[in-house]
Parts: sequence; C-alpha cells; structure tokens
Amino acid sequence: MQNIDSSSIESPRLPKSKSYMKIIGLPYKINQDVISPDFIEGVLKETHLFNGVVLASKPRVIKVSPKSDIAVVWVDIWDFQSDSSAKNIINRHFNIGRFITTVKGTNMNPGVPQCKNCWKWGHSTLSCHSHISRCAKCYGAHITEHHREKAWCCMENKKLNHLATKEGEPCPHAFKYMNCKGDHQADSYSCLYWRNRFNQEWHGRKQQELFRK
Repeated sequence: MQNIDSSSIESPRLPKSKSYMKIIGLPYKINQDVISPDFIEGVLKETHLFNGVVLASKPRVIKVSPKSDIAVVWVDIWDFQSDSSAKNIINRHFNIGRFITTVKGTNMNPGVPQCKNCWKWGHSTLSCHSHISRCAKCYGAHITEHHREKAWCCMENKKLNHLATKEGEPCPHAFKYMNCKGDHQADSYSCLYWRNRFNQEWHGRKQQELFRK
C-alpha cells in the first residue's frame, strides 16, 4: 500500500460567511480629527478582542446625526457559518484611548444603491424606470463607454468651429454632477453621495432638498 504524506493533506475548512456588527461609544472626532476608516482598522488590529479576525471590508464611520458629535462604526468580518467569531466579540467592550466602546451585532448594511442607468441614488439599476441610459460624465443620452463618439463636447462641429477630441485622448471637458454639483463624474468615489452611501438619513435629507427645489 502506498504511503501518503499526511503533511500534504489539507485540513477540512468550514465554509466562510460574513458577520456584521457596529461599534458604539465613540466620538466623531478625537483630538479635533475626524476618525477615519484607516484609524479604526489600525485600532482593531491592535485590540486583543479582534485577534485572528479578518475584516471583510473597510470599516465605515458614520455620524449619528448632522448635529451630533457621536459616531457609529460599521464593521464586516469574515466568519464561519456558525458565527463563532462574531459571538466572541458581540456585546463586549474595549478601549479606544479614553473611550469605552461596545460591539453590537447588526444586520447587513448594503447602503443606498446608485443606479448605473440614470446615475441617481435610491434605486437599483434593475428597478430603474428611465428608458434612456445616461453618461456618467456628461449625463448625455448614451452610455459612458460611448462618450467620445456621442457627446457633443468631443464631437466635431464645423458650424461652431469646434474640433473633435483627438483620438486616444480622454475627454478634457469638465462637467457638474447633477446631484451634488461637484466637478466629477457620477460614479466618482470622491462624491459626497458616495461617501455617505451607508448613511440612510443623509440621503433622505438630500432627497427632500431636491423635492423642495
């Protein structure tokens, strides 16, 4: 009978899933600086409570309300199907500086969806009622990939003595994003709407502001 090297046999692994939790008891600013996802990630790596725990995404820091100085930190971790890692963490406390924080279990927080058809927030691409696809750059009636061929700014217009954008060069023209009026594309990660995508209350206020205009 052939001998089998036991070291070459992988030990059985349980299927992994995600567990969701939030950290409460933190101010929005520490020493006048807004706490960042990188700061929280660094703290968790040094906290014994999170030893061996692998984050499934960057922590998300959200202000409780516009006038509040308190933050909630949303944390997603890789876990076993038995949720054993989460069970060892949830409802326990740890210190961040002089602040005593508490870890609470929570449901998945997918955030506010952004439609990739009309680029508005609050509904998914599949549920969009617009029959026209919009460009993320100029908001023209064409998909973003066709911006160079379809957008008025990049097409030649002899009547207006307007030259076409040179082949191989990106569109050099600047546009205002329809929602925040920022100088970026609709799918930019620098957009205020994107940075607040996990803040349902913030998006709700912005939606009300649009309706009042």
